Amino acid sequence: MTAPAHDASDEPRRPVVVETRSRLQDALATWALTAPEVTDRRAVVMTMGALHEGHLDLVRRARAEAGPGGQVLVTIFVNPLQFGAGEDLDSYPRDLERDVALLAGAGADVVYAPTPDVVYPDGDPIVRVSAGRIGEVLEGAFRPGHLDGVLTVVLKLLHATRPDVALFGQKDAQQLLAVRRMVRDLDLDVEIVGVATRRDEDGLALSSRNAYLSDAERRSALALSRALRAGAERAAEGAGAAAVRATASGILNEATDVVVDYLALVDPDTVEEVPAEHTGPALLLVAARVGTTRLIDNQAVDVVAPSDGSETPGQEASRD
Repeated sequence: MTAPAHDASDEPRRPVVVETRSRLQDALATWALTAPEVTDRRAVVMTMGALHEGHLDLVRRARAEAGPGGQVLVTIFVNPLQFGAGEDLDSYPRDLERDVALLAGAGADVVYAPTPDVVYPDGDPIVRVSAGRIGEVLEGAFRPGHLDGVLTVVLKLLHATRPDVALFGQKDAQQLLAVRRMVRDLDLDVEIVGVATRRDEDGLALSSRNAYLSDAERRSALALSRALRAGAERAAEGAGAAAVRATASGILNEATDVVVDYLALVDPDTVEEVPAEHTGPALLLVAARVGTTRLIDNQAVDVVAPSDGSETPGQEASRD
């Protein structure tokens, strides 16, 4: 199995597609023997397919992180462990040929696209990774076991691909934090890099699930990014944490066809709600259903205390 080093001067070429552990190991071993510089690295991007420009941003960043002679590996696997009862596992969009064509232009060298029986050869795994308290709040509260399923497959794919660096999108902020904590707490030898959320011109965060939205639902979904921007702007004006929450909540409450699962202003390192007196970095997170489609989004904010130490008008706590 030959996986040639990437040459930036080449025309876009189809990456090598492998579907079994043995063929993956061949591709990894070939690159390890032919990598021209010791500074070249292997970078991995883990996806569930149905790729969009947000995923391709990750791959392009991976190309830069790997170096000109490095190896960029993209995994495509719809992980059953992270889907709950009644979620869209069976209907989740799958189009490997389309995805591979997109990856050719983004600089991927190898695509690992295993089937569930390759990733879980004994069926449902007995031993899984626990996200701990990070997996019990927000997404964990609405999707019990979701982050455990994510971390279990991420750990397995890290073992299988043995990257120097792994890249994840910041749109799934709680997932990114959980992965970073797993790497830190379990002493994994890999660098985790977060990549900024890609948005459409109208502000909607790119997601494979956006394809489920009707035109009217898409217009309603814009309330999510609008609420996050308004909250961040309120923080920049010197409003406290409660006012930031209330501002974002007010916009969501006015939106039609939007049912909010949660809106939270949290510590970006722990995903714990920040207190009313909090100042400094925070993360404003939202999850909502628009029609039958569930969407998530987030925005980094910097909460600045009012200069006179008083509460800012309108700083009442959100009840959402």
